[in-house]
Amino acid sequence: MIVLAYLWILALIPLLMEQDDQDVRWHAKHGLVLLGAEIVAFLALGILSGLSGGLGCLLVPLAQLGVLVFHVMCIAKALKGERLLVPGLSDFASKF
Repeated sequence: MIVLAYLWILALIPLLMEQDDQDVRWHAKHGLVLLGAEIVAFLALGILSGLSGGLGCLLVPLAQLGVLVFHVMCIAKALKGERLLVPGLSDFASKF
């Protein structure tokens, strides 16, 4: 379930299924907050790349690779029982 917590929209599965495990629920909330932040970032990147022309052809794949690497890092830390805290986003995930 921890792995699903960081696979974008699939984070809803552990959030809804694991009512008793607070650690899994925190990771699922963190994964959903990261998804929201990524959507906002990619919308902004899409607007900027549209304005800049050909620069978006390079930035979007690099951003996607960065997001994938970040999710793998989150999964690896979660499987070790740790949390990868992102300032601002992790605090927001803890609140709801």
